[in-house]
Amino acid sequence: MGDVVKDLTAGTVGGAANLFVGHPFDTIKVKLQSQPTPAPGQLPKYAGAMDAVKQTISAEGPRGLYKGMGAPLATVAAFNALLFTVRGQMEAVLRSEPGAPLTVGQQVVAGAGAGVAVSFLACPTELIKCRLQAQSSLAEAAPASGVVLPKGPIDVAKHVVRDAGARGLFKGLVPTMGREVPGNAVMFGVYEAAKQYLAGGPDTSNLGRGSQILAGGLAGAFFWLSVYPTDVVKSVIQVDDYKNPRYSGSLDALRKIVAADGVKGLFKGFGPAMVRSVPANAATFVAYEITRSTLG
Repeated sequence: MGDVVKDLTAGTVGGAANLFVGHPFDTIKVKLQSQPTPAPGQLPKYAGAMDAVKQTISAEGPRGLYKGMGAPLATVAAFNALLFTVRGQMEAVLRSEPGAPLTVGQQVVAGAGAGVAVSFLACPTELIKCRLQAQSSLAEAAPASGVVLPKGPIDVAKHVVRDAGARGLFKGLVPTMGREVPGNAVMFGVYEAAKQYLAGGPDTSNLGRGSQILAGGLAGAFFWLSVYPTDVVKSVIQVDDYKNPRYSGSLDALRKIVAADGVKGLFKGFGPAMVRSVPANAATFVAYEITRSTLG
């Protein structure tokens, strides 16, 4: 079995692990990010992460925490397979000789390259997921406006194409790349740095599962620490209305978020994202490493 096939398979397993562990946290993050700024004297829809969890379960049951999972689940194989395969191929290019370990800097470059590749798949997937996750807020206005909300990922995609054409599925591509490129550069760099530190040197082949879990969790945390405001901008653009948009682009969204909520507005949902990042990314890397080593 070639390295590309091994990376494709291991990346798929790692992505599935990430999704099942992390999706409920991601749902709460998007709900907090996309809730409208309350009018003066009024309270926001959600008082915080725990309130969003309670309201979601009360209105939709526990399944509401997994709303929108169909879109990423349908593409998780392609997304993570592409991420780890491109990273693996870049490792092969950057490696000084076959089998030689990569430096942390080389892993940063490999991660950035993988981030470019996955952005084009992540953008439409994230758009569909975010629009489904934010539906509870949109539903309050729907009866008055006569708007019929889509019922699932395919329905969302149909509504988007109807309103904006196929290009509408790539709304938010710029902030998506602004998240994926530096985020994956940092994530793979931190993962390698943590592994080498825990192993006491560049050879990390005998690192235990506990150390891999720690390194993966740290890598995921640093991903979000490095790009979270960009993710907020991406989310508000992707749930914005196509016919009467509030934002003309990424910079306009950034300005309006800061004007309405201050800098703290760029960190809405930060708590759930950070809580999610550690177990979800630990699961991703460990599942990837186990699968990759099993395949040889």
